[in-house]
Amino acid sequence: MNLHTLLAFWTISILLAATPGADWAYVISAGIRDHAAVIPAVFGLFLGYIAITATIAGGIGALVASMPLAITILTFAGAAYLIKLGISLLRHPSLPKEGHERETGARRWITKGFAISGLNPKALLFFLALLPQFTNPGSSWPIFLQIGILGIIHTMNCVSIYLMVGSGARTILSSRPRASIVTGYISGVIMIMLGLGLASEDIIKLLHS
Repeated sequence: MNLHTLLAFWTISILLAATPGADWAYVISAGIRDHAAVIPAVFGLFLGYIAITATIAGGIGALVASMPLAITILTFAGAAYLIKLGISLLRHPSLPKEGHERETGARRWITKGFAISGLNPKALLFFLALLPQFTNPGSSWPIFLQIGILGIIHTMNCVSIYLMVGSGARTILSSRPRASIVTGYISGVIMIMLGLGLASEDIIKLLHS
């Protein structure tokens, strides 16, 4: 792996991490709810991406991708979870909490984050499609190690972006309760739409198969 390849991958990775999606919606809701929730929420997303990286590097990713039923199950599981979180945000929009009202339960934020990233079939397919393109079969480094390094680079790019997004949401919206409620609703709608989009894509595929 040469420096030019790593820089090219890093650039693409940053652009992808900076694109709003379910991860953004999740860390924004965490940031609004409690600034102490941002780190465990992002850590959960981090663990999910590390799990996907390990899956791809270990060669299991290609096997899973070749099994339509496995992808379908993963898709519906991820879609259902996103919709569930979205509905929860609509029913209980995030509001800044301070002092004794601050939410606790870092494990819960970590678990949710892991489920959002780890159960995302598009993330699995993205890693599977993108990472091998930047590996060099002629390198003295084994392919699995190259994929692991690339996966970690992308994961750390995501972590840095998500930490800024979550902290920024807290800073900007902490003194604006109405804006916080609106943002919470928007985050919930985004999650529901993404979940429905995931599910509908697979339903269409099943109908045409």
